[in-house]
Order: sequence, then structure tokens, then C-alpha cells
Amino acid sequence: MRITVLLGGTSSERDVSLASGLRMADALRSRGHDVTAIDTAYGPLSAAEEQAMLAGSIMRTVPPDVQALVRLERSMPEKLGAIPASDVVLLALHGGRGEDGTIQAMLDLAGAVYTGSGHLASALAMDKDLSKHLFRAAGVPTPDWRMAPVDKNDVMVNLRYPCIVKPSKQGSTVGLSLVRASDELQPAIDLAGQYDDEVMVEQFIAGRELTVAILGDEPLPVGEIIPKHELYDYECKYTPGMAREVFPAELAPEETRRVQELALKAFRALKLEGCARIDFRMSADGEFYCLEANTLPGMTQLSLVPQAAAAAGISFPELCERIVTLATQSRGSGV
Repeated sequence: MRITVLLGGTSSERDVSLASGLRMADALRSRGHDVTAIDTAYGPLSAAEEQAMLAGSIMRTVPPDVQALVRLERSMPEKLGAIPASDVVLLALHGGRGEDGTIQAMLDLAGAVYTGSGHLASALAMDKDLSKHLFRAAGVPTPDWRMAPVDKNDVMVNLRYPCIVKPSKQGSTVGLSLVRASDELQPAIDLAGQYDDEVMVEQFIAGRELTVAILGDEPLPVGEIIPKHELYDYECKYTPGMAREVFPAELAPEETRRVQELALKAFRALKLEGCARIDFRMSADGEFYCLEANTLPGMTQLSLVPQAAAAAGISFPELCERIVTLATQSRGSGV
């Protein structure tokens, strides 16, 4: 099969996208597929460039400047118009225009078959405020929240400290803060505002950090994340040794069933497709609270979805191939 992998891009999660996409491209080639990797910010990658990136470590690279982004957006429709020569476009983009439905809408216009969710579902999942409204409508518990600007007294009385402040449309905990007192609230909102035009202040649920990957319409084994920091932040996610992941999580059978059911409800409430990851907190009283859905979850060596797949007996190359197959089944014509 001819597969084009879109990776990199211009978001604050560019480095993670490169690591995910290059690893997926390598895995699909091992299954005999013809794979081309395209950095949406700079263009196709040569084999030498791919190998050099694979050999390096993940670094927080600086995205191209605003003018480069403008040029990219102007040229993207023309670039995407040539993609139908591929059987499938595998999206390994994280955050920004790669995960918010923009690329997905362009691919729809280009008539391309692509992995993951469609443009509407991608936009809904990226917007944490809208997501939480849909979670509650579907009967999926989620922490209470307010959108900035907020009333400090309201936060103190109803959300209470500590609380979470984060950009409403970001991933990988970029711009996220754990706020312990009222004098920390506005600086945290200002920080989050550097990454998005909307900022969420959310109730902090003390307890266990759990995650459920959905592949197709099936939940994979539940995972528990035990970070070295109080929160599973960017450093813990992408630095070896900064977090311990347990797959399957040590839960009672009924707890496993419950959180998997909630994850599937959240997946369906947002009309997601392909492979997605739903994150939860489990409180001390055993209640599960859905935090967010990730429509294009990380696929690095430290990422959670590959670990969940491995716990289900699915190798990484097989996982990548199944993601591609799901795309051909939902958007293709029997490729």
C-alpha cells in the first residue's frame, strides 16, 4: 500500500509529532508498505533525514515563524491536492492545525483517505470546553470547570485549590499549571494564554491517573501512569525514567469494565474514529473523571497507546497497520 505520513508541522508539539511519525513510517515499511514522510512545515523528508532524526533525541524545537506559517497555509491546498496518489494519508500531527480539524477538512476537499477522526470530531475533541459539555451530556463524569476570565471567589468556593489551569485547545500538557493559591491564578492564566486564545480553569481531582486507548470501537487494556512529578507533565511524558506506566492497570474487574465503558462513551460522544486515547482521573472514592480525548495520540517509544496495544498482544507495526486499515474501511473503497 502507498502511504503518506504527515508529521512535524508548526505546533508546539512539533517535536513529538516528528518522533511519532518517523517511528510509524519505519514500522509500516517493515510490513512491506511504500511510505513517504512529509513534514508539513518543510516538505518531503529524504531517507537520510529520517534516519538522522530517528537517531536523535526528542527536543523542543522552535516552530517556524509566523510568516513561514502563513506561506505554509497558502500552499497547503495545492500540496494536499497531489496526495490522492497515495492510498492512505497517515496523520502523525499533534496539536495546532494538524489535530484541530483544519488538515482533516483540507484532506476531505482533496478526496484523500486519511487516518483518525474527521474534521468535526477533531475540532470538538481539541476544544476541551466543548468536549466536556458533550461528555456530561453522554453521562461521562468530568471535573468542574470555568473558562477565563474567572471570578477568583468563584474559583475558591466552587473549584477550590489546588486547581488546574490550561489552554483549552492544546495537548501534551503544554501551558498547563497546577495552581495552589489565588495569587498564582492569574500568572497561570497568562501562561496558558500564550498558547491559546481560550483558557480553562478546572477542578483538580486528586487520585490515580488512568488512560484508555480505543482502537476502532474496542477499548484496549487500561493503563495507569505514575509520574515522578505530581502531574503527568511534558517532562514526565517524554523523558525516560520520569514516569512509570502499568499496563494493564491494577484495578478490580468491575473498575476496568467501568472505565472502559466510559472511554467508549466519550469516544462516541465526540464522534471519533480510528485510534484515540481517553484520559481519566480516579478519585479516592473510586469515581472516574474524564479529562480529555486525544484524537492523534503520541506513538513515540514512551507513548501510552503502543504500550496499551502491546498489553493486548498487538505489536507496534501491527498497530500502525490496523490504524491504516481502519481508515480504508471508513473512508476508502476497499483499498
